[in-house]
Amino acid sequence: MWAQDRHQRIRNLLIARTRVTTEEIARELSVSRETVRRDLLELEAAGELMRVHGGAMLPATAPEEPFTARLTRNRPQKQEIARAAAALFRPGQSCFIDAGTTTALFAEQLAQVPDVTVVTNSIDVAMALRGSAAGGAHLLGGELAREVPATLGARTLADIARFQLDVAVLSPVGLHPQQGAMDFEIAEAEVAAAMIRHAHGVMMLADGSKLGIGSRAQICPCGRVDTLVTDRSADPETVKALLRAGVREVVGAGPRAAAENFIRAAGD
Repeated sequence: MWAQDRHQRIRNLLIARTRVTTEEIARELSVSRETVRRDLLELEAAGELMRVHGGAMLPATAPEEPFTARLTRNRPQKQEIARAAAALFRPGQSCFIDAGTTTALFAEQLAQVPDVTVVTNSIDVAMALRGSAAGGAHLLGGELAREVPATLGARTLADIARFQLDVAVLSPVGLHPQQGAMDFEIAEAEVAAAMIRHAHGVMMLADGSKLGIGSRAQICPCGRVDTLVTDRSADPETVKALLRAGVREVVGAGPRAAAENFIRAAGD
């Protein structure tokens, strides 16, 4: 199928449904997800759609996918990322962890690392670390969010300012070469940005579907990201663009050989 034919069918799907996932487009057009990603990039550049986490929508603001739905999306990839990220930590380190489905899985893995100091706004993260080898977590004060099990708001930001930790571990909605790390909710982006201001290093946890994706509230530019932990589904060209934009290091999750090959390809 010619590119112009695929583009028209994608337009038709968006007109009919307003928002479609990458998997739905690939199935409808009988093409690979990589082909769909390229088509969406071209259509976004032409202003015909907006890429969002997991797919695309017509160029108008729409709510982010509910937290409960995100819990199951790409879960195997998120688990691989969580294991790879936790393996980078050593006893005695300290970190902020923001609220997200990937960071909740990361906390379960981090619970095996002794004497780690954790400060978080995520109730799920705090519960995962309660009574663990890591020594538990400090749950930031603030207002309870409506859609996400987390604290947000002015009190949360003030509480963050009391700390200066080694690393901020964050799970953005998207990581885009030009837009940087992004969140859909402004209040969540403010919390993540505050964590970055009070940490020496920044680690982003993002599966391949989040890379090259923008949203409406910036957390930080790519140049502030020290380590990106992603999975083997990440598009190498997008990873290269993120490295050129300032991301310092990319760690590939999964079997050791696959991860090493991914890192070499990204760094070429």
